[in-house]
Amino acid sequence: MARIYPMTSSSSSCSSSNSYMTSKRETFTLWMKSLVFHGNGCTVFDSNGRIVYRIDNYNKKSSSEVHLMDLQGKVLFSLRKKKFSLCGHWNGYKMDEEIPCFEVRKNGQVLWGELKYDIIFGCDIADSESYRIVALPGKPGFKIVSIEKRLIAEVKQKQLSSNSTVQFGDDVLSLVVEPHVDHSLVMAIVTVYGLIQHRL
Repeated sequence: MARIYPMTSSSSSCSSSNSYMTSKRETFTLWMKSLVFHGNGCTVFDSNGRIVYRIDNYNKKSSSEVHLMDLQGKVLFSLRKKKFSLCGHWNGYKMDEEIPCFEVRKNGQVLWGELKYDIIFGCDIADSESYRIVALPGKPGFKIVSIEKRLIAEVKQKQLSSNSTVQFGDDVLSLVVEPHVDHSLVMAIVTVYGLIQHRL
């Protein structure tokens, strides 16, 4: 059986278990399956094959509230769909905070067939840096970019070496996070996009 996580490390390990940011590019593997038997969710491996994040929706798919956890079950982000939203408007809450630290909402512009979702931090467009999700309809991959179009992270279909006869299914993805970016925040955004696309 093929391993679904990267076989080699592309960056140094974090100095602390509470650190979610490194000075080098990091590669993760997203397995769109829950560790809970017959459950819905996602399991995330680092480049050494260790489980670092997990989402468990149990028996409910496309839930309106999902929790991103570390391996020990500590909640890092709570992701909640805004009530009465028809366009996939979600709020992200860090740990036990009551005020959302970011929101994701569909961008009304559709250029060159791309789907776009704006990510607003602090939920205040005027005072905060924004990110954007850019994706192509019907494709599993997408990018997270800054408002200046700087790449923050990218999700692609996971590939083995070109000479391998084993292929991964469309439920195994590769996530590359650029240096000095909070991995847990990126995973929270990736999770929201998965919920919008009904993959979780």
